[in-house]
Amino acid sequence: MRNLIIATTLLFLAACSTNTNSTKSEIFAPEGKAIKGYDPVSFFKEKKAVKGTGEFAYQWKDALWLFSSRKNMEDFKANPEHYTPQYGGYCAYGMSNGYKAPTETDTWEVVNDKLYFNYNAKVKEEWLENQQELIQKADMNWPDLKNKE
Repeated sequence: MRNLIIATTLLFLAACSTNTNSTKSEIFAPEGKAIKGYDPVSFFKEKKAVKGTGEFAYQWKDALWLFSSRKNMEDFKANPEHYTPQYGGYCAYGMSNGYKAPTETDTWEVVNDKLYFNYNAKVKEEWLENQQELIQKADMNWPDLKNKE
């Protein structure tokens, strides 16, 4: 199993170095929607991924943020930095290795009151094994990478 995770990780890193989905945007926003249209506040309050709706939408940092309720939208507006995923919603594991990579919504994790996503479930497993160390590395890489491809 460990070899499979390592092989998956190496493929992931190779893909990231030529990933055409990476963008100069600070926020991972496929089709302009931050975190694929999921409500960022719901990960904290409801402890689950909840799709947002166009009825409750807010433009912030060149991305459209969708919410499942007016209350969640207002909470986000009052403190967007708290609810915004770390590394703009790009992969936490990839960021720890110096890459900006896309993510899947079902890989979310709240750690120390911060929201993180990963490339896929296998990469999340690897990230969980050394989570604190990888977060420190990613935190160091993010300022240099947030506005680069």
